[in-house]
Amino acid sequence: MKKYNSLSALLIVFFMGAMLCTAQSANGDGPHSQLIIRGVMLINGNGAPPQGPIDIVVENNIIKDIQVVGYPGVAINEAKRPQLRSGGKELDCTGMYLLPGFIDMHGHIGGTAQGAEPDYVFKLWMGHGITTVREPSGRGVDFTMDLKRKSAKNEMVAPRIYAYTGFGQTSKSFNPLNDIPISTPEQAREWVRANAKKGADGIKFFGAEPEIMAAALDENKKLGLGSACHHAQLSVARWNVLHSARAGLTSMEHWYGLPEALFDERTVQDYPLDYNYQNEQHRFENAGKLWAQAAKPYSEHWENVMTELLELDFTLDPTFNIYEASRDLQRARRAEWHEEYTLPSLWEFYQPSKISHGSYWHDWGTEQEVAWKKNYQLWMTFINEYKNRGGRVTTGSDSGFIFQLYGFAYVRELELLREAGFHPLEVIRAATLNGAEALGAADKIGSVAIGKMADFVVVEENPLKNLKVLYGTGAIKLTEDNEVVRVGGVKYTIKDGIIYDAKELLEEVKEQVAKAKAEAGYQILQPGVKE
Repeated sequence: MKKYNSLSALLIVFFMGAMLCTAQSANGDGPHSQLIIRGVMLINGNGAPPQGPIDIVVENNIIKDIQVVGYPGVAINEAKRPQLRSGGKELDCTGMYLLPGFIDMHGHIGGTAQGAEPDYVFKLWMGHGITTVREPSGRGVDFTMDLKRKSAKNEMVAPRIYAYTGFGQTSKSFNPLNDIPISTPEQAREWVRANAKKGADGIKFFGAEPEIMAAALDENKKLGLGSACHHAQLSVARWNVLHSARAGLTSMEHWYGLPEALFDERTVQDYPLDYNYQNEQHRFENAGKLWAQAAKPYSEHWENVMTELLELDFTLDPTFNIYEASRDLQRARRAEWHEEYTLPSLWEFYQPSKISHGSYWHDWGTEQEVAWKKNYQLWMTFINEYKNRGGRVTTGSDSGFIFQLYGFAYVRELELLREAGFHPLEVIRAATLNGAEALGAADKIGSVAIGKMADFVVVEENPLKNLKVLYGTGAIKLTEDNEVVRVGGVKYTIKDGIIYDAKELLEEVKEQVAKAKAEAGYQILQPGVKE
């Protein structure tokens, strides 16, 4: 074996460290015995204002030090910075912005009807800085738990997964009721216990008979697991958000069940007499008129409902983006990322259909969109005021439906929270620490703090000034030389101390989509347009 003197050894270590600084990849780099991220402007998830330059020291997957290393416009004293140990890695992020890893509280891991498999979905999420996802019902607990284990071991490029099984959902290995539908409180309790035994983190409800909901939520609460609910119209007349929250539900999705709790001049939605729930044009068109039927903002009943939900420490996960096509269909289907990032099978799923869920464009026009715009104004008023009074609001996307694409739609959700009245720092808190609190994981993720896991988003532009810089397609900007450029896009997504090149992840998605188009000879066309 060739021998080296101490100077040669030092030079080799330095050279290897310099190489590692530029060796990021889509497959991930790390975790490292020591990782020092240099010179960032920290935008934490706790509402604190930005601060920098800062060096962050990580050992394997744990934050060990967060050190302010200078002042704006002043040269940094290198001697006062954290020192890199032999075998460690430096990541020079001077002038960049670092945020906690984003948390998507409503992330479906693709779907067979959409032709979207986990690898495609995960890369879109990770390419947008999403390091943790709560899956609220999917292809079954076995499917999700397998992916959760692989993600936890970093055997695949994927966010951390919290599995919320759809209530009543079973599989070959999870069949406590022998496929008999849950029809009694005891059956509900038995299913909840079996779900916990499978390792699920919680339950996603859509509604059921009141006595069954009460039993399931009570049993789930005893086991200390989380819960979410989309209060579907088929059950909401007798069981709205207040009933759920009182029974132990920890969070609600969308807004179904909330206007119904706010009714003060009726007990059921004002359905047209020819309404059919199976006709999704009927379902979504009339949903756009629902908030106008609720108590007016700041009225006595409106205040009472909000106060009770706040006292119950209830979490609202609005998912504004997933219904945005209802108020502007052309904008949603002409989003610039569809051409290169949307799979042909997913594009077909989005098209007007009497079968595909969320493809309710049977006869959608100005009247429907105007109603939905007013719907959003009232909905956003409640959500913003809930936040103002200390209520927990989180960020969820529900992508894979209604022209909303994984990752890109999450950034749109951030923009819509901003439209609702959130300060950009409140938007970031909703996307990070609030989600961690709702998951019961605020001691591990959600903010940049010593002792927490090393989940970060690094971007070269300031997202507080323009959230659009978080899109994988970046933001348009005009230079002083009158040149149109695109800036931004997440540069690094760091999960469990492993550094991923976010732009390379998205390039892999583009290649996957291009290949699918080439194999099928497919071209994305707008509805009703012939080749």
